[in-house]
Amino acid sequence: MNWLFLILAGLCEVAFAFCLGQSKTFVGVSHWYWLGAFVVFYILSMVLLAKAIETLPLSTAYPVWTGIGAVGTVLLGIFFFHEHATFWRMFFICTLIISIVGLKTLS
Repeated sequence: MNWLFLILAGLCEVAFAFCLGQSKTFVGVSHWYWLGAFVVFYILSMVLLAKAIETLPLSTAYPVWTGIGAVGTVLLGIFFFHEHATFWRMFFICTLIISIVGLKTLS
């Protein structure tokens, strides 16, 4: 169950990064809605991470959490913010995914 909390925490990290990216493209009230969503997802991510590390080792949970956030944020950048998907960028994202799977396998 705590792995589920950890995965959800990582997805919340991706969501707060998305909200932060969206907030820079809006002005007025919409800008504040995106920033409000950022705060909600940030808090939710921290709460879920704290719940996950009650039984998972911090040395595993934290890198997995940041890895999910990093991979997800890069993919959001490519698909929603039209950033470039170069070979090396994809190569290193794949190595990051392999590392995350390795950490989960070893714990």
